Amino acid sequence: MLEGVIEGKKQEEVSTKIDNKSNDDESSQGQQQPAETVVAVAAAAPTSASQSDSGRPSVDNGEGTKACQFQLSQFELVRILSNNSTHKSVALLGHFGDLSREQQAIVTLEKTAFTEGQLQTTTTTGESERNSFFTSKSQLRTEFINDVYGNFQCLTDPEINQLKVTIIYPASEKHIVKFAAQQKFLLEETAADYQTVTLPHLEQEQLSLEWLYNVLEHRKEQDRIVFEDPADDGTGFILLPDLKWDGKTLEQLYLLALVHPRGIKSLRDLTAAHLPLLRNVRDRGTEAIRERYGIGADRLRVYLHYQPTFYHLHVHFTFLQHDPPGIQCEKSHLLGTVISNLELLPDYYQRATLSCVLKETDKLYGKLKAAKEKESAEEPESKRVKLE
Repeated sequence: MLEGVIEGKKQEEVSTKIDNKSNDDESSQGQQQPAETVVAVAAAAPTSASQSDSGRPSVDNGEGTKACQFQLSQFELVRILSNNSTHKSVALLGHFGDLSREQQAIVTLEKTAFTEGQLQTTTTTGESERNSFFTSKSQLRTEFINDVYGNFQCLTDPEINQLKVTIIYPASEKHIVKFAAQQKFLLEETAADYQTVTLPHLEQEQLSLEWLYNVLEHRKEQDRIVFEDPADDGTGFILLPDLKWDGKTLEQLYLLALVHPRGIKSLRDLTAAHLPLLRNVRDRGTEAIRERYGIGADRLRVYLHYQPTFYHLHVHFTFLQHDPPGIQCEKSHLLGTVISNLELLPDYYQRATLSCVLKETDKLYGKLKAAKEKESAEEPESKRVKLE
């Protein structure tokens, strides 16, 4: 049982992150943003409070989890940014009335996944009763019964019916655009497109990576590091939980490997010279996950995004049975395939045409689209295909 693997292990802390750090689930480029607070917490009643480093009260939920104390009862909704029925999540824009009516906040609510521990039937012993869906605290309300089939609504114990809540405060216009539902477009970025459009765009619009350097230099999030290879030969990296993972529910395991070498922005920069780094991330990363969480390499999805959310090379490790955002074929590139391509052709990613999905409000989308329209208009008539 997966739940049994983590029994007795130290629970991962869900931390408060300062500076402009964002979830790596969609392509996102734009102006450097001012510092913000990103908090990911489970919606559960706190048991104690203390003062955070920032001076804002923090909450301790009794399991070592601390976060800035936002009162959801003080949240005033302005509008719903998006509602994803597939992932059972919603993104809301509003204000915390007790903090500031001028500063905007984004609150995302996501229903958590079932865990095997919650589904195991246990018996009540004395006054103790293990949290489970199959206890006296779970009440069924009948919708209809027809022969052997029945539909019901179930009211469960609040302790096992939590929501994952992420708060971005103060939220900038960039964040609002990122979380708002909007049209997406699939573009084919050629090697020439990258050199003439994408690369200049990144040099002008790249978000600050200070939050990432804080991690690599152990100034922040040291307690969240799952594994680190400190090698100074260009193959070192840090492995830590992605913001979308609570660090506990193994069925939703999601970690990021941040490489130590700087200046490697994305797939486009990779050459055969980076093969030792990529192999080390793959081999030592999967081994660290196997030792800590009991999940073997053949049960992991290890991949890179293009376009990535932030342009410092990083690798995603997710549980194969979990389907997080960003694993679609037009977005993700399996690390094993990347290594194989570089073994076959050392400058493969400097030559290849790569697909990327961009939102209609993304500046890069507008630039790539304009460049392709210009190229099409300037193409000699003799090369155009005539359609009868």
